Amino acid sequence: MKAVSQSLQIMGLIILVSLISLAQERVIRQPQEAPKVFIDCHQCDMAYIRSEITFVSFVRERTEADIYILITIQSTGDGGREYTLNFIGRNNFYDIHNTLKYISKRTDSADIERKGLVRVLKVGLVPYVAKTDLGDYLKIDFEKRLPTTPLEDKWNFWIFSLGLSGSLSGEQTKNFFSMSSNLSANRVTEKVKFRSGVSGNFNSSHFKVEEDGVTQTITSFQRSYSLSALYVYSINQHWSVGGWFGLSSSTYNNIALNINPAPAVEYNYFPYSESTRRQLRFLYRIGYNLNFYREETIYDKTRESLLGEALSITLEIKEPWGNISSSIEGFHYFHDFSKNHLVFWTNLNLRLYRGFSVGISGRFSKINDQIYLAKGDLSLEDILLQRKALATAYSYGISLGVSYTFGSIYAGVVNPRFGY
Repeated sequence: MKAVSQSLQIMGLIILVSLISLAQERVIRQPQEAPKVFIDCHQCDMAYIRSEITFVSFVRERTEADIYILITIQSTGDGGREYTLNFIGRNNFYDIHNTLKYISKRTDSADIERKGLVRVLKVGLVPYVAKTDLGDYLKIDFEKRLPTTPLEDKWNFWIFSLGLSGSLSGEQTKNFFSMSSNLSANRVTEKVKFRSGVSGNFNSSHFKVEEDGVTQTITSFQRSYSLSALYVYSINQHWSVGGWFGLSSSTYNNIALNINPAPAVEYNYFPYSESTRRQLRFLYRIGYNLNFYREETIYDKTRESLLGEALSITLEIKEPWGNISSSIEGFHYFHDFSKNHLVFWTNLNLRLYRGFSVGISGRFSKINDQIYLAKGDLSLEDILLQRKALATAYSYGISLGVSYTFGSIYAGVVNPRFGY
């Protein structure tokens, strides 16, 4: 009996030591940094992709990425699109390369198409995530959203852009020249958005007109420039505050210099986290305008300072049935409420039935605030060459389109011959 008792004590001690060791092995490890991903795609909805794929860190430089994803797009035989996704591993993932494809149908809405692309992206990223400690969190549908890993960014989220373009065309009796430039500096985080930019445009045209044997050259030009800055601070999932500041000049609008600071507040009925799918925003701003005019205005002004306010309501929805974007804005000056404008625009795409879709877009503006119009009558040249703005009570535009696609649903083959 004594021997049996000693054996039981030894076995109990072994079991206890084993349990302690097992518990030590099951201590939760701190997950390592999420893989860095760069997506090279010019036609993808990157805002939606970032909001749906939360288990990796997206970077803006290809050389900084652990995973480089090159996405190319070609049209398919049924009018859809074939996405080819090339996954190229770097650094610790140099041995993982893969190519996947996603094919959308002509009848797919934009929402269905981007959801399908995100699904394939998730599938392609699984081998990389599985190689890290984050693989412990992998599920088939990734219902668990992991907390984002803080990033070390030497640029501190700043993005700069510089552009310059020009064009020249002509015939024997006329020629056209245009040039534009822009510079922007932006910084966007979840808490703060800052956007700024400087742009300039110059357009000139020359026409040779012969009358009674005499050749006359008519010259027209327009130039404009602007400097703008936007700052927005996120209070919570529904409220934001901030404002604009702008400087501008325009020969067309008779503005030598306009200075316009405008604080604003915005409320989004839906949480901002759902902004890639739906938004209902109410934006109120109050602005100060200091105007210096190129010519005396119809109100006998060469300069004036005015205060005004604006309220806009914007609805944006993207669903499998289609998408809609609509906005209405009202504005008036405080010194004279009759100086106001009302602007409405909408863009609607409906997939009414399989293969049948309708697209409608339109805008309408009621205009009563053209305080900048130059005094005096415009010449025929000013009107025909659109050198200066004309007085108007309204402006509008509308477009309507329908399409119907039918036939084989299996014609997803890509044949790029002859470029079609």
